[in-house]
Amino acid sequence: MLISKMAAEGGGKEMNEIKTQFTTREGVYKLLTHSEYSRPNRVPFNSQGSNPVKVSFVNVNDQSGNGDRICFNVGRELYFYIYKGVRKAADLSKPIDKRIYKGTQPTCHDFNHLTATAESVSLLVGFSAGQVQLIDPIKKETSKLFNEERLIDKSRVTCVKWVPGSESLFLVAHSSGSMYLYNVEHACGAAAPHYQLLKQGEGYAVHTCKSKSARNPLLRWTVGEGALHEFAFSPDGKFLACASQDGFLRVFNFDAVELHGTMKSYFGGLLCACWSPDGRYIVAGGEDDLVTVWSFSDCRVIARGHGHKSWVSVVAFDHYTTSVEESEPAEFSGSDEDFQEQGQGQGQGQGQGQAGRERANSTQSRLSKRNSTDSRPVSVTYRFGSVGQDTQLCLWDLTEDILFPHLPLSRTRTHTNVMNATTSPGANGNPVAGTGVGGVVVGVGAGTGVAPANSLPTPLPRSNSLPHSAPAAAVVGANSKAGGGGGVVVDGAVATGVSKFATLSLHDRKERHHEKDHKRNHSMGHISSKSSDKLNLLAKGKTDPAKTLGTALCPRMEDVPLLEPLICKKIAHERLTVLIFLEDCIVTACQEGFICTWARPGKVGLLSSQNQANSPSGTVV
Repeated sequence: MLISKMAAEGGGKEMNEIKTQFTTREGVYKLLTHSEYSRPNRVPFNSQGSNPVKVSFVNVNDQSGNGDRICFNVGRELYFYIYKGVRKAADLSKPIDKRIYKGTQPTCHDFNHLTATAESVSLLVGFSAGQVQLIDPIKKETSKLFNEERLIDKSRVTCVKWVPGSESLFLVAHSSGSMYLYNVEHACGAAAPHYQLLKQGEGYAVHTCKSKSARNPLLRWTVGEGALHEFAFSPDGKFLACASQDGFLRVFNFDAVELHGTMKSYFGGLLCACWSPDGRYIVAGGEDDLVTVWSFSDCRVIARGHGHKSWVSVVAFDHYTTSVEESEPAEFSGSDEDFQEQGQGQGQGQGQGQAGRERANSTQSRLSKRNSTDSRPVSVTYRFGSVGQDTQLCLWDLTEDILFPHLPLSRTRTHTNVMNATTSPGANGNPVAGTGVGGVVVGVGAGTGVAPANSLPTPLPRSNSLPHSAPAAAVVGANSKAGGGGGVVVDGAVATGVSKFATLSLHDRKERHHEKDHKRNHSMGHISSKSSDKLNLLAKGKTDPAKTLGTALCPRMEDVPLLEPLICKKIAHERLTVLIFLEDCIVTACQEGFICTWARPGKVGLLSSQNQANSPSGTVV
């Protein structure tokens, strides 16, 4: 593990204190203790050996305006609640659904956002013994059980997700290193499936299921060596990023079943990965205690971030503080109708609720329309977060000096990421804007060109992520709840090569539509020389059979910029397993089974004192 200078010197009280609020340039985030979700009986459980606590959200479009629902697992138990967020205190005494499993434990879950209604939701649940269950926690029904006899895979389910744009297809990853594509309409066979090779490449192979009738699984992906910890679909659903125990990030064209690009961790396995809202960058984290930023279009590492002192368990982009600014109207590369939609989206950015979601969708639409032929850049600032086994939450900003170090700063306009209606009044009553941060120029399209494997990028300057100041500007973000962009079209090679793969036809898919400076305790500037030496020795001393260190797959630490976190705070007693960015809050969870809500700046007042006074007996204060 990496050890910071402060930790090496004893850390002090501040290092061991659990934070209940933290300040960023857009304001103060506050922990809402009344909005904490957990097991209702509050009896401590032995988290050692238990599977990670996970959280899933869905909006059922309830007419009451409170359509958010939350699902989380703790040990052998699975809970489904109305999520009241910053609006009301949590009522733990009234779960909509509660399930206790014997012989196996829930490990992960995912809602189908396309089919969710106030009367019914489709929830996939993966288990430690390898099964996958399809349940409806509103109707309290169990629809189907896949891999029931464990004939397909006997290892733990590590990740399960619905295929974007589909009502029936879902993908399951196992600790065996395999992924399987299922269709909810098909049954699993009574015998172990037989496979035939469809496509293979370096570090992966894809097989189809040999059967006279349609049956699950439709496809089996074998990826890398060791466990496949997490996969993530790109915003448009066309690409798939996989984080494996062998330390490789592999990015596939999902429909064409082809490898687009790879990246290797500095050392150890990769545990998590996520996409930027525009699909241009992927951030991965893992056992090297680092977050690594990888460019999709250039297929290379462009930055690393150090702030954690242990394994990074979750990385996520904050779609709501990722901001976009067009330098000139002529730079918009969409149609006239798209340009009009852009203006409407920005105008609606002043509102709350649905207007915020429309603004987020407008941003993602503009980002996705830009391609590699654009001659002029868009100013974008990316915000992402990470949590780890060191119980710390880190927030990071990706700015133009990191992404495009050779471009003159005069070519872009920098601005602050400020949530709508969150500026605080100054002494004279006027709003006070936070100190600005550099915008990011996005002049490279999310194309499919792959950089030559033996080409090493020009050494980039070491830098932190917060070098500039500028006036504030409006925020525009991408809607994380929507789950991405348009539907996915099946590649012809796959569709013609496998007749039963017609289940992936287009018809099965639907288009989806503050001023205070921070103590950067774990910035690279504060790392002791012993810590840096340890980092380099671990990489140089361990023999890497692929000899990737120093190549484009895994550049040395001195060859890429090193980010420092915007904030790095200890927020739990046990290792953190969840980080989700919502419109008015951030949700985190730890292995103790506590799901915490952090109100965004200006949103804490939404939880009225009356609600707090009348909080139910089952709620922790």
